[in-house]
Amino acid sequence: MHRPETPPLTSETSGRLHRCVALVGMMGSGKTAIGRSLAGVLGVPFVDSDAEIERAAQATIPEIFKRDGEAFFRDREAEVIARLLHGPPAILSTGGGAFLAQRNRDNITQHGVSVWLDVDLATLWDRVRHKSTRPLLQTHDPYETLKSILADRKDIYALADMKVSAKPSFSIAQTTQLVVETLGAAADILEI
Repeated sequence: MHRPETPPLTSETSGRLHRCVALVGMMGSGKTAIGRSLAGVLGVPFVDSDAEIERAAQATIPEIFKRDGEAFFRDREAEVIARLLHGPPAILSTGGGAFLAQRNRDNITQHGVSVWLDVDLATLWDRVRHKSTRPLLQTHDPYETLKSILADRKDIYALADMKVSAKPSFSIAQTTQLVVETLGAAADILEI
């Protein structure tokens, strides 16, 4: 059955978002860039859980990891995600490890919808290899670490409510349009 193509949304187009959309996936998958673009297109707020944690802690994510450890960070992350999901419908960019926690997956499913931005390893590596702000990649072989993290997480990311495969050749606008089409296929999430 052929589904008519969803017309491209612009900031002037009205789409009505009924639930928070939590973008999940690996570091470098484009959750922040796509999230900002998607929020602009839909006319809803954009929030980044990592930025909210940094603001509350008055420290960067690497500083929090170093000072307080990953377990402390994950507890703060769960608190922030729960708070943000209880707000008005918005686009929420989550940290790469946030969706691994069952409590976060349950919270997102109950109060929003999860969209996995699935990106291949080569593209992820190209996007993160020159960044020093990724504490999990501060190893002797960051490429192999990234490869291992992706292998470990892929099956959990696949539990997301929706999946969008972001191709390396796609622009932010093209990937945003794919997310809009995916969300629009479920009328209880987005009315177009």
